[in-house]
Amino acid sequence: MTTADMPTLRLKPKANARAIRHGAPWVYDNELVLDRRARAMAPGTIALLEDGERQPLALVAVNPQSKITARVLERDLNAVIDEAWFAKRIQKALDLRARLYAQPYYRLIHAEADGLPGVVIDRFGDICVVQPNAAWADVLLAPLVQALVAVTGVRTVLKNATGRARALEGLDEENQVLSGHAPAAPVPVPMNGATYMADVMGGQKTGLFFDQRPNHAFAASLAQGARVLDVFSHVGGFGLAALANGAVSALAVDGSAPALALANQGAEASGVAERFATRQGDAFDTLAALAEEGAEFDLVICDPPAFAPNKQALEAGLRAYERIARLAAPLVAEGGYLGLCSCSHAADLSKFRTASSRGIGRTGRTGQIIYTGFAGPDHPLMPQLAESGYLKALFYRL
Repeated sequence: MTTADMPTLRLKPKANARAIRHGAPWVYDNELVLDRRARAMAPGTIALLEDGERQPLALVAVNPQSKITARVLERDLNAVIDEAWFAKRIQKALDLRARLYAQPYYRLIHAEADGLPGVVIDRFGDICVVQPNAAWADVLLAPLVQALVAVTGVRTVLKNATGRARALEGLDEENQVLSGHAPAAPVPVPMNGATYMADVMGGQKTGLFFDQRPNHAFAASLAQGARVLDVFSHVGGFGLAALANGAVSALAVDGSAPALALANQGAEASGVAERFATRQGDAFDTLAALAEEGAEFDLVICDPPAFAPNKQALEAGLRAYERIARLAAPLVAEGGYLGLCSCSHAADLSKFRTASSRGIGRTGRTGQIIYTGFAGPDHPLMPQLAESGYLKALFYRL
């Protein structure tokens, strides 16, 4: 299809066309002329975006049902969005990961930052889990999967439809096997000297959080001879890395029994089961209970879910981060370490650091920040999209 045959979408006269020209990937509904014709476009339609003067800007994926009505796919107006186009973008992403990692366990596609807006692909050896979190990716899933298999050689491709973003796009929540066969058991993933067990069929997100890899590694560097508490542990992220690098014990706390079962399997696979324990329960309640029990640890890490997933939740989220710090700090031995994490893009680093430091201060403790961490390089940051830099980790010496 040439641009002459494409539907068009036009920016309002006062909308910031310069931002699009300089790389901004999203166009919101209030920036566009949404007449009856534009509103009638089927979600996932590829259209030509024009500025207020009708000058062409880019090829975009349209979803009139979403606040992010247009996502920039391509600035080459002659491009064809087909299997070859997908293959080129996937190959470019793969080249980076192959340089970074000796083994094929990583985030292969990090949405806008890898040129595939709304698309997340995590790789687990010869299995890829795709989250098509935008309507256009759902519509073009077949050529995307064909290109993925052709470029990477993976045998199995799974669709994970549980992301919150899919609901905002008006998409289904149906997980599917798109290519190959579903694994019969959790997939072992080697990382930072430990082995993690990823439930790629029914686990949280795609089954594992690759983004914390460098922060796991930093925590592990503090772990020699340490007693470790890993709160919101999921499948044992910080705890197993610490044990693999010399911790004397690790207690993993999580609200999910299935996640803790996978953490125990990971401890067995890592050969550290005798030093690993789990405790199921609400993290806030468990932190308070451990304090009452007089528990003490040399390294405490808290990696909660997003307390501030959007601007509306920011103030409540910051109070929750402060509370976590206030409950965790008393459990840290004198001269020990406290790691606090946030995956809320609405809470920027400065606000998160202030909330965390205030929580520590309210316990009468003082802390030096010795490390500030972010997501690993398989989660590249798109400079024009603050949301792609969501993860923060702060490590204090108390």
